[in-house]
Amino acid sequence: MLVYNIHFRNFKRCGEKVVRQFSLKVPGFVKIHLLFLYFCKLVKHYKDSRKFNFVRDTILNVIDFFHPIFSRWIPLQTFRYLACGGGVTVLGLVVYFISYNYILHDELVSFAGIHMTRYIAAYAISFLVSFPIGFFLSKFVVFQESHLKGRIQLFRYAALQGFNIILNYSLLHFFAGFCGFWATPSQTITTAILAVFSYFFQRHVSFRSKKPPVALHASMEQEESMG
Repeated sequence: MLVYNIHFRNFKRCGEKVVRQFSLKVPGFVKIHLLFLYFCKLVKHYKDSRKFNFVRDTILNVIDFFHPIFSRWIPLQTFRYLACGGGVTVLGLVVYFISYNYILHDELVSFAGIHMTRYIAAYAISFLVSFPIGFFLSKFVVFQESHLKGRIQLFRYAALQGFNIILNYSLLHFFAGFCGFWATPSQTITTAILAVFSYFFQRHVSFRSKKPPVALHASMEQEESMG
């Protein structure tokens, strides 16, 4: 019986053990569990470091600098969400383009015993890059007031991403296949629907806060005035 419970006393040893476990023939859910635990420890390890806080504060300062232009129409938290979400989306597209055109050369790619086509593998690489960055921005930039534990936030965030993949597939088939819309407008409408749904899901589920909406909005305005 494989024992995959990891003791996180030494961060470097933890990463090395995850790599060794991935070289073994173990069930896929075990590998996913290992990555989940490792990522939780990664966030916990770095959240109090100076470099971590510097990166977070820099992102906040850059985003908040442009908010006064749109403050009449868009609240601060919503503006941060749009900025971070848009940035992660662009990053994912860039990584997908680079992976598909310059990294992957075979039409059939095999990774960890899983066979996939070239475009799916490029999407997987893009997802592996954009997922942790998106979680970091949501947790530490957009929804800082959440009282939930990090592993709960991560699980719900991952569940949301999985649901979005299924919803994106379904809506795209509905608009392009059933309604007969062009592909690009169909994907644009789908992306807009998913963005609105994801915002409210993250605000009220993944990164739920004990503060009522009025108090949270007031704290955002106070933070904006101080900045």
